[in-house]
Amino acid sequence: MKKLLELLSEINYWEATPDFELGFMRKRYSDALWNLLGNQLVKVIVGQRRSGKSYVVRQLIDRLINERRVDGKNIFYLNKEMFEFETIKDAKDLSEIIHLYETAYLPKGKVYIFIDEVQNISDWEKVIVSLAQHPIKEYEVFVTGSNSKLLSGELASLLSGRYILLEVFPFSYREFLDYRNMNNKKESFIDYVTTSALPEIFHLDAEETKRNYFQSLKNTILLKDIMYRHNIRDYVLLEDIFLFLLHNVGNLTSVPAILKYFKSKNRKTDYKTISQYISYMKETYLIHESPRFSLKTKEILSGEKKYFINDMGFRNYLFSHLIKDIGVILENTVYMHLRMAGYEIRIGYEQNSEVDFFATKFREKQYIQVAYVLPTKETIDREFGSLEKIKDNLPKYVLTMDDMLIDNDKGIVHQHVWDYIFNLV
Repeated sequence: MKKLLELLSEINYWEATPDFELGFMRKRYSDALWNLLGNQLVKVIVGQRRSGKSYVVRQLIDRLINERRVDGKNIFYLNKEMFEFETIKDAKDLSEIIHLYETAYLPKGKVYIFIDEVQNISDWEKVIVSLAQHPIKEYEVFVTGSNSKLLSGELASLLSGRYILLEVFPFSYREFLDYRNMNNKKESFIDYVTTSALPEIFHLDAEETKRNYFQSLKNTILLKDIMYRHNIRDYVLLEDIFLFLLHNVGNLTSVPAILKYFKSKNRKTDYKTISQYISYMKETYLIHESPRFSLKTKEILSGEKKYFINDMGFRNYLFSHLIKDIGVILENTVYMHLRMAGYEIRIGYEQNSEVDFFATKFREKQYIQVAYVLPTKETIDREFGSLEKIKDNLPKYVLTMDDMLIDNDKGIVHQHVWDYIFNLV
C-alpha cells in the first residue's frame, strides 16, 4: 500500500503540481460542478469512454486549488483506468488507501475525494456511502463511471436522492468551434459532422490512425465494459448487433425485426439475447434509443424505436462509405444536441405521419423535422406537412442544409441545422 501511495502522490497535489494535461476547458460541465460545491451530495459524472470525464475532473481539481485556494493535501484523486492502481480491486482496498493517505498527509478540514472510473472497484459504493454520511469528518465526493447502472445498487438506495448525476458528452458543435477557433458557418458544420466529437480525435492526424482509434475504442467498450462485465460468450453476435444498429441509425426498428434479420442470415439467437445486448450498449452510452410517441393520445407507443449513436466517429471512420448518408448524420447530430441540452426526445407519430423529434424539457416543448435539403415541392410539402397537421401552438422547426430558407405562414421555422444546434447548447 505504501508503494501505491507513492504512485498516487505523482498524480495528486500533495507534494507538487502533477504533470498531467488539463485539456480544453469544458466550461459547461466545470461550471455545473462548481455550482454544486459546498454540500453533501455525491457528484456522479457519467458518460461514454473517452468523452472527457477525466479532464472535467482534473479541471475541477485545478479550479479548487487555484480559485478556492484549497490545500492540495485536501484533495484525493484516484484514476482506476491507470494500470498502476490495478491492485485496488475492492472496497477494502479503496478504504485502506484513503486511510493511508489521510494518515500520511493529515489534511485539515474538508477533504475532496475524486474516484475516476469507480465501477472498476467492486463494492465501491460501501466506501462512498461511508464517506458521504460520515458523522464527524467532512467529505465532498465525486465519482466518474462509464456505465449508467452505476447507481442501480446499494448507493442509490442508501443515499436515496442525496446524489446528483452529470452526463458528459462528446464535444458539442459550439465546443468544436471554440476548440478549432472556427466560425459558425456551413463549412465548419460539415467538418464537425464528418469527423468525431471525442476530444482525443483532434490530436490525431492520419485517417488510418483515427480508424484504428475507433476500432480500439469499439473493442474496449464491447469487450471490457459489456462482454467481461456480463459474462457474455458470443462476442461476435454482440458486435454484429452493434454494427446492425450502426448501419440503421435513425431508422425505425424493433427487437423482432432485428431477430428476423439475423435468422435470415442463419444466425442463432433469440429475443431475450438481442434485447439484453442492446440494453448493455445503452448502459455504456454507446447508443441511445428514442420511442415512438402518439401525437394524438400523448402516449408512448410500444414496438418500433429509433437508435442513435453517441458519437458519429464510429460510422465515419469504421464505415466511411456511410458518410454519404447526410440525412442520417444530421438527424443523429440534432438528436445528440437535444440530449446535451437536457431534452427528453421521442419520435412523433400519427396516422402514417412522422415527426422526427418531439422534445420536452420541463414545460418547454418543441417539434423538429430534419432533412438534408428541400429540392422539390414534394419534399417541402412532406417535411412541412407533418408539422402543419399538428394544431397546437408549440414551436415547430424544419432543419436543413439548404442555402436559401423558406418562409412559412403557419408558424413553422425553417432554419439551418448549424444555427439551431449552435444556439441549443
